[in-house]
Amino acid sequence: MTKITLVKITSSDLEELQKLGKQTFLETFAPVNTEENIQDYLQTGFTDEKLLKEITNPGSHFYFAKLNDKSIGYLKLNFGNAQTELQDSDAMEIERIYVLQEFHGQKAGQFLFSEALKIAHEHHLKYIWLGVWEKNEKAIKFYEKNGFIPFDKHSFVLGTDIQTDVMMKLPLNK
Repeated sequence: MTKITLVKITSSDLEELQKLGKQTFLETFAPVNTEENIQDYLQTGFTDEKLLKEITNPGSHFYFAKLNDKSIGYLKLNFGNAQTELQDSDAMEIERIYVLQEFHGQKAGQFLFSEALKIAHEHHLKYIWLGVWEKNEKAIKFYEKNGFIPFDKHSFVLGTDIQTDVMMKLPLNK
């Protein structure tokens, strides 16, 4: 198998990120949510303005997982004030790990997680945290397998549906 590589995303990658973000979100959540709520999120969550603001935020880092020059997934990490909730300078948030469905089972998600872990260690952080939808059992199992433990919950609004995310934390050994 060809090696998956990590490529930092810049504002010039906006269109590619938009396309990949929409497709992976749709593949992941459309089967278990209403069409109206999915469409609402796709129209508001991936606008040029919103994504450009995120990409250019110095506390946020986006990366593509590339296989043979094709983007098959992406990763978004947040540091400091860019974190969606905790905003702990000793922590990093994994806000998004998404992989195209056709590449599930090929270790792309594990690759992105491993790269995030390396980045966290390079920053000498105490822990990594994230939020994952309580009904996304596959993702919860993935994070538990990688050592994450639940520590809280928060709400995520998808259209008219207020959903619950399980907040999970991975302590890092220094």
